[in-house]
Amino acid sequence: MTDPVADWHRLAATTVLLDGFHALKHALRFGAEVPVAVTADRTAALALADELAPDVRDVLAALLTEVPHGTYSSLVPRPHPTAVAALAVRPSRESHLARLARTPRATPVVVLDNPRNLGNTGAVIRLAAGFGATGVVTTGTVDPWHPTVVRGGAGLHFATAVERLEVSGLPSGPLFALDPEGDDIRGVKLPDDAVLAFGSERTGLSPELRARADHLLSLPMRPQVSSYNLATSVAMTLYHWSAGSGAPL
Repeated sequence: MTDPVADWHRLAATTVLLDGFHALKHALRFGAEVPVAVTADRTAALALADELAPDVRDVLAALLTEVPHGTYSSLVPRPHPTAVAALAVRPSRESHLARLARTPRATPVVVLDNPRNLGNTGAVIRLAAGFGATGVVTTGTVDPWHPTVVRGGAGLHFATAVERLEVSGLPSGPLFALDPEGDDIRGVKLPDDAVLAFGSERTGLSPELRARADHLLSLPMRPQVSSYNLATSVAMTLYHWSAGSGAPL
C-alpha cells in the first residue's frame, strides 16, 4: 500500500490542486487523472457523494484515503469545509491547443484579455464549462491554472480547454470584443464559432486585442453604472449566444 502523504509531497509541485469535494467531483466527471485524494472525514465525504454525486461515488470510494485533520490541513493552503483535497494531472497543452484550433467549432471560445482577479478568472471558467464553451483562453501574465483560479472554477477546468496565449495566437473565428463603445449585443446574433473577448474590469481591452477584433459589442447597462463584474459580463454574453443559437448543452 502506498503512502498518500508521501505521494502528495512527491507530486504536488507538478500537478493541479483540487480543493474540496466539488472540485474533485467535477474533475472526475470530466476524465481527470487523479493519482491521490485525501480527506479528514471519509464517511462524510462518501455521504456527500451518495447525496450529490452518485455517478462518481465508487471512484471516490476507491480514491479517498482518510488522514488526520492536522495532516490534511498541512497539505492545502487553506482547509476546505468539506475537508477533501486531491491532486490531478494537468491536461497536456498540446491537446488543448488542438481542441481550440479544431474547425468547424460548435461552441465559442472565451478570451480574457489580461485578467487580474484570480477568483473572477475561475468563475469564468466555471461559466464557460456550464455553457459547453470550447475553451477559455487568457492573455497576459496570470496563469489560468493557478490554484486560486482552479478553486474558483470548482474543478471545471477539466471540462473545457484552458490555456494562456498571446493575442497573435488566438483561435480562428470571428472575434467579438465587449466594449462600452460597441454595438448593442441585443441586435447581433453570435455565431457558434465566435471568439468572445473580454477586457479587464480596470483597463478594458488591450490595444492589441481591440485592433484584432472584427466586431465591438456592448452589454445593456443603466446610465451612470460604470461596469459589470467580469464573470457577469461573460455569463450575459454566453446566454445571449445560447439563446440565439439553440445550441444544446
